[in-house]
Amino acid sequence: MSRTLAVPALAALVLLAGCAAPPPAESGAPGDPGAEQSLECAQMVTNSGGLNDRSFNETSWAGMERAQEELGVEVNALVSTTESDLAPNVAAAVGTGCGFVLTVGYELVAATEEQAAANPDVQFAIVDEIVEAPNVRSIVFDTAQAAYLAGYTAASVTETGIVATFGGGNQPPVTLFMDGFAAGIDAYNEAKGTQVELLGWDPESQDGTFTGDFENVSLGQSQTQAFISQGADVILPVAGQVGEGAFRASLDAGGEALVIWVDNDGYDTLPAEFHPLLLTSILKNTEDAVVGAVEDAVDGTISNEPIIGTLDNGGVDIAPFHDLDSRVSDETKAELDALRQQIIAGEITVESPSSP
Repeated sequence: MSRTLAVPALAALVLLAGCAAPPPAESGAPGDPGAEQSLECAQMVTNSGGLNDRSFNETSWAGMERAQEELGVEVNALVSTTESDLAPNVAAAVGTGCGFVLTVGYELVAATEEQAAANPDVQFAIVDEIVEAPNVRSIVFDTAQAAYLAGYTAASVTETGIVATFGGGNQPPVTLFMDGFAAGIDAYNEAKGTQVELLGWDPESQDGTFTGDFENVSLGQSQTQAFISQGADVILPVAGQVGEGAFRASLDAGGEALVIWVDNDGYDTLPAEFHPLLLTSILKNTEDAVVGAVEDAVDGTISNEPIIGTLDNGGVDIAPFHDLDSRVSDETKAELDALRQQIIAGEITVESPSSP
């Protein structure tokens, strides 16, 4: 079933302090394929970043909460705080007897594969990863398309002619952003005859700068300090909570660098003190995708059809420029609108080895 994913301009995510516990399994132990399943409830397992990560755990949970409100499905989150929590949490989610289990991120691929194979009557879905199994729906996003627009924007506003990016780890959901960002900068250089330089990522070698972590904010701060010292004045961190360190480093440097956020609109989810530095955000409409996956599972049909967010179906885009709207010229805004339509029409293909 195809999905239309509409990205709202402002997506305020209000997390509940807790939610009702799901009904207990009627038979079987956690992970036991003999446990009776029910779509009266749905479970979500976070990666080790936790629930309030200002990233895809948070937006995935917002989708689960909407599913509870709109579809009457009781939802519950099992929060992983360390890697050792991951596999047990997925087994525990299956053991509740709920017929839908959502897992979030690359850390949960192996546990999802294992439990999906052992529980063919449970509908699984995983965010930001591809799992090949008859009962697993992969929820992925062609973020390179939206990152292309962000890269074009960054190249248009830089005053030093140097922009930068870094990731939390060298993995497809991260490098997909970086490939699109690089392509957008190249497009601006070609259109305008400029030579804006990108630090932190080489799309040819598929290698660049990575913190090796998605939670330690100080790593993002120190890396951004290094980029600022090299002249970069626009930074794209693709590293979850680590990206907040980019704002900290820029504030410490007197606001020398603007920052582009990822996954959700940082204007809604980040501290207000960061707003004057937030150029835009590269959006993934995870919330609507999760609601759609739960809705499709309500009738009990098991599917492995992926949900792929694109500019065309509203699954990805860039956020408004908010406080920095005046930094982006009317000419650039018109060019971004034209580029968006060219990508949707297939006249521009944003290529990446990591494209879904």
